[in-house]
Order: sequence, then structure tokens, then C-alpha cells
Amino acid sequence: MRIPSLVSGAVIALFASALPAQASPSSIADPPPDRIVIDIATVNGSGCPLGSAAVAVSEDNTAFTVTYSEYLAQAGGGSSPTAARRNCQLNLLVHVPQGFTYAIASADYRGYASLRPGASSTEKASYYFQGSPSTASRTHSFRGPYEDNWQATDDTDWAQLVWAPCGVQRNFNINTELRVSAGTSDPATTSYMTMDSTDGDISTVYHLAWKACPKS
Repeated sequence: MRIPSLVSGAVIALFASALPAQASPSSIADPPPDRIVIDIATVNGSGCPLGSAAVAVSEDNTAFTVTYSEYLAQAGGGSSPTAARRNCQLNLLVHVPQGFTYAIASADYRGYASLRPGASSTEKASYYFQGSPSTASRTHSFRGPYEDNWQATDDTDWAQLVWAPCGVQRNFNINTELRVSAGTSDPATTSYMTMDSTDGDISTVYHLAWKACPKS
């Protein structure tokens, strides 16, 4: 069976902690002219075996994408009970040009779900800077019958953006999870949800906002 090409799903989760006054960014800025670089420091989870997740930064520094190649949760039929939940934890090292800081302004999530009548699924995601005392998350739910792509965009009000501390390296963490429940569907049938992108054309997109850091 060919698994449809797609990607990740859902969240926008923003942190409640405030940055110290001396680390607060100042004026709104255009994206820095120097390219930002994002490296995957660590990757863990049943939905993203080593080598199956990739990160790419847009040419204009306004966004970055995350693409998965083995992210699939399923239930029913001959599925293993453990296959009903898949998760991925990415720890990203973001190299930002000096004098700038960033926040996540919005995120676009796309995916595909094939759910039999009576089955359901959820996609949950969150992100936070290393050292943040709390993490919020958002969940998207789907019920069968469902056989289609899905897309969700999560926006954050400008006043609620949480900025990376100026002058301090804080890794950026993205946590995602897929769950599928067979529910009352025919036990001989299989339902699934995927963040898998077999051709790399569909990715989760995180849109960046930029500010200038205070001059020392």
C-alpha cells in the first residue's frame, strides 16, 4: 500500500515564562541578511528513527521546515498495540546571527489520515526553548470516516510571542505525537495517521519573527 506523502501535525504551544529585562529584544527587525543554520542536536522517539527527520531553513530566513520519513501511527487489523502511538522529540541547535533574536510567529501543520468509521486519531505538538519552566501544547482530533489530507495553522498574537534570550544559546525543542484508536471500527480494518513524507514535498513549517537585541 502506498502511504500518502505528508507531514506533521499540530500544535502551537507557547511558553508562559517572561525573559529577564536585560535580555529583552528591542525593535522589530527584518530577517538578518546572514543565513541562519539549524542543526539537530538530538532526536528521540518511535516516530523518528535516526536519520529519518530533516530540518531546512528558507532562503530568506523567514521560516524553517521539518520533514519526517518514517512517522506513522496505526490501529486495527494486524497492527501491534504499540503502533497506535508514535512520538518524536527534536532538540535543535539554532545558530542566529549576532545582534538578533527570534520567536515562532505561526506554524503550518499538514498530514493525512485514513480512519475507518468508529475510529479516531489525535495529533499533539509543542515547542519550547531549553530552560523554559513550562510548556503548553495543542491537540487536533479527527474522527472516522475520514480519508483525506488535513492542514492546520496556529497563529500567535504579537504581544504573546516568546523570544529566544539575547546573547544566550538556548536549544529549541519540538515534541510531536500521533495516536490512533480503532474505537468501534471493524477490527479487521486498519486506520492510520501519518506525518510521513515519502517525497519531501510536504513539511511542517515554522514561521519566524525577528527582533534586534539591545546593543551592549
